[in-house]
Amino acid sequence: MTRWLIDQTVNRVTRRHGVPKDLDKVSVIGDEAGSPEQADALWERVQAIYRTGMHPGIQVCIRYQGDVVVNRAIGHAQGVQPGHRFDPDQAVPMDLDTPINLFSAAKAVTGMVMHKLEEMGVLSLEDRVSDYVPDFAHHGKGDITLEQVLSHRAGIPTLPKEAFDLENLTDPDWMEDMVCELEPSGVVGGSPAYHAVVGGFIMEVVAQHASGRSLREVLEEEIRRPLGLDWLHYGVELEDADLVAHNVETGFPLILPLEMVFRRALGTRYGHVLHLSNDPRFLGAVIPSGNVITTAHDIAAFYQCLLNGGELDGTRVFEEETVTRALEHRDEGTPVDRMLGMPIRYSAGFMLDNEQVSPYGWDHPNAFGHIGLSNMFTWADPDRDLAVALLTTGKPVLGTHVLALPQLITEIHQVFPEREGVRT
Repeated sequence: MTRWLIDQTVNRVTRRHGVPKDLDKVSVIGDEAGSPEQADALWERVQAIYRTGMHPGIQVCIRYQGDVVVNRAIGHAQGVQPGHRFDPDQAVPMDLDTPINLFSAAKAVTGMVMHKLEEMGVLSLEDRVSDYVPDFAHHGKGDITLEQVLSHRAGIPTLPKEAFDLENLTDPDWMEDMVCELEPSGVVGGSPAYHAVVGGFIMEVVAQHASGRSLREVLEEEIRRPLGLDWLHYGVELEDADLVAHNVETGFPLILPLEMVFRRALGTRYGHVLHLSNDPRFLGAVIPSGNVITTAHDIAAFYQCLLNGGELDGTRVFEEETVTRALEHRDEGTPVDRMLGMPIRYSAGFMLDNEQVSPYGWDHPNAFGHIGLSNMFTWADPDRDLAVALLTTGKPVLGTHVLALPQLITEIHQVFPEREGVRT
């Protein structure tokens, strides 16, 4: 009894979800090629993350040399609450085809949609936003380019709090008025300051003006459907909202300085964003920096397409030059992001790796990808011929996962070494 009380107290303080004793009963293994021993070694690390109680549901897909070598899921997509005993009657299993919101990892998809529009001759990323949306020039924003927005150098990183009013998200006129009235809070074209949500809204407005199509339509018609992916959408149809995995706030409550950082970046409280993200109105909207709905399998296939220079299984959706341009970093060194307070290299759409420590491991100078709130990892490393997708439903900032997560990244680094001769 005493042990049970201690466990329950710890679970509530850390906002930890209950973990079933038999993990095999809450695990799914899909078709995999490659070494079973390597896959199982990586899976043990994923199970260790799950045991921390920070992530009710996890999907992981790893592609190596073009083959899917890990394709697994564990836990539950819905019905599991931190600080409460696990109730199997309320829990909905996480499956391989359960759709999950990428949050900020969506920015990589949006970046490639915009590069696709440039490839098609619809627009140029070197053009000013105001060339397509004249009223965007208000408040001194006339010279901001599309590329500056995509690389977080537009000087407008924050959103007004009303931007997350769910009644506004599906109103394109309101959205256009909102982005046109944004006021710069930093130097345009200066050091990067992470644009958590605003950049995607700007890209949506530009796409509508330049192409007459929503980013949702372009992604569907030019990328998802040709590649034959089941899930890679901006939001979902309302009848599919119940299929999407729920996001759950886990971990220690945020201390005030961290809460202020998120409030500044998101325009509202961290927990409030997570609550909204499960609402059908949020899921039905187009939020290009924050609601691409997909699976680990399908987003790993998207990155495999980029590793292949724009084609997957014989279907080309990007020219090689388009992929190369999307990965260009135009600054010397690794600048410190003024919003996040950490060194990050950006291209027009991606977080790039470097020769030091990064979210993707260490010494991966050519890796590219994007992370999302809060433990969503999607990346590819051409030096290893590797694509990785780790999707999670728990949203801790500080929690009991802080050792298990980097141990998985390290294991991936060790299991898939750099190919010989790639850096000579």
